[in-house]
Amino acid sequence: MDFHGIDLNLLVAFDALMNERNVTRAAARVGVSQPAMSAALGRLRTLLGDSLFARSADGLLPTPRARELAEPISQALRQLETTLVSRPEFDPEKASMVFKLGLSDYPAYVLLPPLMEALAEQAPGVSLNVHAFNDRDHAVDMLDAGMIDAAIGVPPTHADARILGRTLLTDEFVTIVANDHPVARRGMTLQTYLSLRHVLVSPEGELHGVVDHALAQLGERRALALTLPQMFAVPALIARTGFTATVLKRVATGASGSGKLVMFAPPVVLPRMQFDLIWHRRSDLHPAQRWFRGLIASVADTV
Repeated sequence: MDFHGIDLNLLVAFDALMNERNVTRAAARVGVSQPAMSAALGRLRTLLGDSLFARSADGLLPTPRARELAEPISQALRQLETTLVSRPEFDPEKASMVFKLGLSDYPAYVLLPPLMEALAEQAPGVSLNVHAFNDRDHAVDMLDAGMIDAAIGVPPTHADARILGRTLLTDEFVTIVANDHPVARRGMTLQTYLSLRHVLVSPEGELHGVVDHALAQLGERRALALTLPQMFAVPALIARTGFTATVLKRVATGASGSGKLVMFAPPVVLPRMQFDLIWHRRSDLHPAQRWFRGLIASVADTV
């Protein structure tokens, strides 16, 4: 196609390069050879007067000009696709397929049971393949690679036009101690909080969390007894020790031994934790994917 002297196939190539960040994968995505994609990149650079992408150990890194162009070009191509290509409606009752979902621990615990219940009821021929991740940016890598259709977890570190998202869940922090701990009767002041030894949940292996950031603003530090990546082990651990922990409320209230715990509002101001559903722009208009994301959102509204 030609539009006022611009080959629109070059825009398709640009969109693929932005999404894949790799010439070979971009070529496979649009069904051309690797040399043809390299040639298209050369023509794009000449046409737009910018290098557009720089090679790095992590793949092609877009220049500021490429990032500026990515969103409007992607939207224009999606609009053309919607206009020119007739998509069949998705019928969940008749569908037979597998959705691939990336889940961190918390949304797996909160959402997976009601999601599977809803799938069994609305789409009996559909199954789910769950992929775990701890590093928030690993979910973006899996979306880029096509390993998953969507992911639910803490929002990625950096926003990018190729990754779309919406907030699904929020939760507040609570501080917990065993119900036979002396603090359970006295209450939790900041001074008491700092006198205790703490358990820190850090899925990414860091030794500094939101609590430590809030304490640092006050010029204070807490003493850590244990750092671990598994948040759902914490309530049982606190119930059997003199330690304390500050965890998400659903983790504390949903624990099997929650009756052995006492919860307090943390003695420092903490933000609510946010969990987002994210997906790749290339699947944004796909009927089955849109239905699946809508189902996830409707389930999240009930928990």
